[in-house]
Amino acid sequence: MASAPSPSTGPLLDVRDLRVAYATGVLALQGVSLRIGAGEMVALVGANGAGKSTLLKAIAGLVSPQAGEIWFDSKRTDAVEAPDRVRLGIALVPEGRRLFARLTVAENLTLGSATNADPAHRREMLARVFELFPRLSERARQRAGTLSGGEGQMLAIGRALMSRPRFLMLDEPSLGIMPRLVDTIMDVLRRLHAREGLTMLLVEQNVPSALGLADRGYVLQTGRVVMEGTSASLLGSDLVRKAYLGI
Repeated sequence: MASAPSPSTGPLLDVRDLRVAYATGVLALQGVSLRIGAGEMVALVGANGAGKSTLLKAIAGLVSPQAGEIWFDSKRTDAVEAPDRVRLGIALVPEGRRLFARLTVAENLTLGSATNADPAHRREMLARVFELFPRLSERARQRAGTLSGGEGQMLAIGRALMSRPRFLMLDEPSLGIMPRLVDTIMDVLRRLHAREGLTMLLVEQNVPSALGLADRGYVLQTGRVVMEGTSASLLGSDLVRKAYLGI
């Protein structure tokens, strides 16, 4: 029997005992539960292979869970198709960016608004993305495949924002990017969180940076949540200091 929906005062995202298996049958997620309230920025940290990307893909509808539930805004969504989750307000910036290399910057951004074809919506969101990332405006007619790594990451984030998400997930946004552009991207994420109240789940290899941005975090190991708490408490924990900070 399905669980009763969360009350309206509950979390925006509620993941309950989620289990996802690889094609080999080995579990990538082994009963993961997490809750994220509206307006929170939450970090998800863990070693390579811990299941972080799998969790984000499951929330976005790109992989199917074997068991467990995903609730978004009091609606059960684990059986909802991926495009319909975008319409509900869920967006993912995937690891590796996954841009359409032969299309222009503007064309990639337009594809991000595919679930809302209203021209006024597209104009408004394009203006917003170009205001956040002026470099994309300068390169609007340039093919995405010719961008630098940092510019490509800006485009991947901008494309996700084109759907006007209520919940944004980011998978390793600083990976392979020069430090100066990492700072630009992190400043934009900070602005989206602090000024606009956008709810975010951030997977980031730079643990101090991730926890420095986030309100709180979860630590994932071999498909299980082994610790959760405020960013300050996680940065001060022996587990995080030894496993991820090398202290």
